[in-house]
Amino acid sequence: MTLYNQADKNTRLTWFYITGFLVFVIGVGYVFAGAMGNSTILYIAVIFSVVMSFASYWWSDKIVLAMSGAKEVKHNENPEIYHLVENLCITAGLPVPKIYIIQDTAMNAFATGRDPKHGVICLTTGIISRLEKTEIEGVIAHELSHIGNRDILLSTVIVILVGFVTLLADWFRHWAFFGGRSRDNNSEGGQLRMILIIVAIILSILAPIAAMLMQLAISRKREFLADASGALLTRYPEGLAKALEKISTDTEPLEAANRATAHLFIANPFKGKKMMKMFMTHPPIEERIKALRDMNV
Repeated sequence: MTLYNQADKNTRLTWFYITGFLVFVIGVGYVFAGAMGNSTILYIAVIFSVVMSFASYWWSDKIVLAMSGAKEVKHNENPEIYHLVENLCITAGLPVPKIYIIQDTAMNAFATGRDPKHGVICLTTGIISRLEKTEIEGVIAHELSHIGNRDILLSTVIVILVGFVTLLADWFRHWAFFGGRSRDNNSEGGQLRMILIIVAIILSILAPIAAMLMQLAISRKREFLADASGALLTRYPEGLAKALEKISTDTEPLEAANRATAHLFIANPFKGKKMMKMFMTHPPIEERIKALRDMNV
């Protein structure tokens, strides 16, 4: 996978996941409409899936920023960061993204937005105050590479779709166990309740699996690609390597992060939580640092 065809692949994957979400929700609506003998449920499912898919594409960045408690920063509020971003954008040939800040002393950053014209870079106050200029520049270059590669479209859409699939599973489980008819002695009512319970159990199993698979689809190779692209942009791989070293030694978890948004950040925002390598949304930082220091630019 090269820098030049990554953007096209990410765009295709985005539409694949949006289409899959549409089919999934409509299929669930069809099952429930058949079980309850009410076609209105199917119409609601169709409308809901279309609206949510549309929203995930157009407004997912705003939703993610709101979930993270990020606030936009104007030029006069932090001119140094603005100048770093502007200079790197000129080099990369990208529009200057909006800059957001999370008030948190943990060191982390992410990018979002549906395309380069609507890109956003978000930094924590911790990463701004605790890194040197060349290190912050490396982090910003990494995030700009995600924007240029169209990683952010796929990553941000998946946050919203995974969240809604999980909410659907919770709703159906609640409906099956607490919202069904109480007249279980009636054979027809008992069969309906049993169908709802079975569907709820299946959804409860599928939702976390779908969430995991979708997040792992945000291939860890994309982090390596963004690292390499960012290093080429600054012509100084050591800046990002040192930034990653400092981030890896930071033991403070990022309070604004959650399981749905974790894969967006430059490094795993949950500190002190060991996970099997195959289930990590980020490659080990040690491997990323080694790859950067092995680069010849």
